[in-house]
Amino acid sequence: MTPEIKRIANLIILMFLSLFVAASTMQVFSADDLNNDSRNQRAVYDGYKTQRGSILVNNQPIAESIKTNDPYQYIRKYYSEKYSSLTGYYSLYQGRNGLENFLDSSLRGDNSAQFFEQLNALFSGNPVTGASVELTIDEKIQQIAWDALGNKKGAVIVMEPSTGKILALVSKPGFDANLLSTHNISAAGSNYKKLITDKGAPLINRVVDGLYAPGSVFKLVVAAAAFESGKYTPESLLPNQRKYTLPGTSTVITNSGESSCGGASTVSIATALKLSCNIPFAQLGVALGQAAIAKQAEAFGFGASFNIPLKSTPSVYPNGLDDAQTAMTAFGQFDVRVTPLQMMMVTSAIANGGIEMKPYLVDQIFTSNLTLLEQGKPSEIGRAISTSTAESLKSMMVKAVSSGVSSNAQIPGVKVAGKTGTAQNGEGQPYTLWFTGFAPADNPQVAVTVVIEDGGGMGQSGRGNTLAAPIAKKIMQAVLNK
Repeated sequence: MTPEIKRIANLIILMFLSLFVAASTMQVFSADDLNNDSRNQRAVYDGYKTQRGSILVNNQPIAESIKTNDPYQYIRKYYSEKYSSLTGYYSLYQGRNGLENFLDSSLRGDNSAQFFEQLNALFSGNPVTGASVELTIDEKIQQIAWDALGNKKGAVIVMEPSTGKILALVSKPGFDANLLSTHNISAAGSNYKKLITDKGAPLINRVVDGLYAPGSVFKLVVAAAAFESGKYTPESLLPNQRKYTLPGTSTVITNSGESSCGGASTVSIATALKLSCNIPFAQLGVALGQAAIAKQAEAFGFGASFNIPLKSTPSVYPNGLDDAQTAMTAFGQFDVRVTPLQMMMVTSAIANGGIEMKPYLVDQIFTSNLTLLEQGKPSEIGRAISTSTAESLKSMMVKAVSSGVSSNAQIPGVKVAGKTGTAQNGEGQPYTLWFTGFAPADNPQVAVTVVIEDGGGMGQSGRGNTLAAPIAKKIMQAVLNK
């Protein structure tokens, strides 16, 4: 064999080896990732060969596969827009999102937990039926949260702070997932185009993916950072000014209403939170410094994504700040951005004595013959703050509701802990309105976080206490009265 032929032979062998390695990598190591990619249309088409499992709330389907007479055999049926933020959609043409995506392997019956069913199907020739998923959602609380938010754009999440069990998750506007599950390619394409270009962005799950300026609800994080530093208590005094010039700038900030925070020359951190005063917190933020606030934000979960199993967008506390920017972040402005899920986790950690629980949506996953494959259960993320810091924050939040600017969350006969927020979004832009809190304060059974976009239709006249707090109150009452 001549050297030229030998070189060509070696090159051919090398090419075959490269092809073999690439094919093996895709078929073995990358198979699950490729199969679970929502853009993989082949996986979607294959999914129609078997009956997809149902998604259930209170043992009733909110999404299930119905037998059809067309070549696809099954079509996905959805029963209420109020669950669209949970189920997402399963579409022959647009793929899948929401729980339809994150629980896809269980719903289509090819996850590892159903190995023996898959083996039986291989020998019997009968297709595997997908597993069904029972959610932690309470139908009554979901309906109340949906109705309470009304026609406002925004989100609500309701959770048991001691367990992480999610009782309601609402994002508005919602959408009719049946518009995308149709087998009519023309209708599906037209419907998708309308939804994706809708200014209300109905396909975005605002609870896990909506990033908002938090405004004054972020003061909970800053107060936590102060107490955790060991240098401050709720009674620590801060300068009480009507106006404050941000360090190194000519920019002047004021409290809401341009008043001082009470009548004295100094004000305690507890009173500043109760009355939601920006200037004392701005000065506290400068004194603490960016690093201390960032450390506390990270301890609560900022910068991390959480699978509930919906995957959340990480909340953001910015870095590289000067003192003026740090002062702005201390009352939830500048480039601080949070999801409602993240504010729920902050609130629940306070309610739970400083321990942050992992939020979860799946109660059970079981096969068509009722074999239990997975059982949801509480799990700790870790300690976000000390017990003493949690108790201090809880006491301050109780006063914010009982005698402060979060008063519209008051429930007769129940001690409520809460904090409102009214975040600015730029000159002339409507505010973002918040409430986050829990009840009863001494034995928390329910935590609620509400965010309302576009000032709730009131532009810059809307306030968190005016619009968001009453929604949370209604939901907390419903849970406590069950």
